[in-house]
Amino acid sequence: MILDGKKIAADIRAEIREKVAALVADGKRAPKLAVVIVGNNPASETYVNNKMKACAEVGMEAVKIAYPTEISEQTLLNEVSRLNNDPSIDGFIVQLPLPDHINESAILSAIDYRKDVDGLTPANVGRTVQGLPSIVSATPRGIRELLARYQIQTEGKHVVVIGRSNIVGKPVALLLMQRPYLSLPGMSAASLGDATVTVCHSKTQDLKAICLTADIIIVAAGSPKLLTADMVKEGATVIDVGINRVDDPTSPRGYRLVGDVDFENVAPKAAYITPVPGGVGPMTIVSLLQNTLQAALNR
Repeated sequence: MILDGKKIAADIRAEIREKVAALVADGKRAPKLAVVIVGNNPASETYVNNKMKACAEVGMEAVKIAYPTEISEQTLLNEVSRLNNDPSIDGFIVQLPLPDHINESAILSAIDYRKDVDGLTPANVGRTVQGLPSIVSATPRGIRELLARYQIQTEGKHVVVIGRSNIVGKPVALLLMQRPYLSLPGMSAASLGDATVTVCHSKTQDLKAICLTADIIIVAAGSPKLLTADMVKEGATVIDVGINRVDDPTSPRGYRLVGDVDFENVAPKAAYITPVPGGVGPMTIVSLLQNTLQAALNR
């Protein structure tokens, strides 16, 4: 079965739209998101525009704050401080990647965790580790929500995560090993958590043997078609986080998007699988909206 991220994201947007309308009807203002972007990276521009559009669709306010590539680290830190102290902003993100001369860790560490709707600050990560109320990174939250909406249980299952990034690999492994009572505010009630999680990466030996023991495989390695059919057991669930451009002279754009999974050959063996595009991507954006709403309600 295809895990349709577009459909689930549309369902969640409708739910968020109702909650935002209820806030406004109650005399409160709509949640407001600020997006800071540095430079003119085409991919980043696309992501930011999609986020702005998504906010408008659910009745949230959004503001885009653009800076040139040459901005100094101190100027960007000053902007972060301003947004931290602006009572009209419920949450904000600093779009990554940043130019090489800016220390990403320093910027993320300066964000008030209560407004960190990307869930990337050390404070939010640490609170998630300890099972305290936190804002969870958007992509892992989206993956967990997708599993919940399709009622795919993780209790007692072996989950293999390929990739150990701070944005996807580490936090999604953490979420799925937690006890179910540590579920996220506003998320579906399906029993998620209590999984046995193995995290694999570029130094892992015999990746194929490990994957063949997995009930659920989450691939976030940034390597086109890394997961092949011979690495997946019959009936496994496969979550593909990868979005890679590969040359394709038959496409009008000259390229096509593929995931980290060899979809055509893996899909017949999998009980559930996400497509690329249309799987995890839409869930990431809608999870950012969920996080923004959560930040506003917390306020």
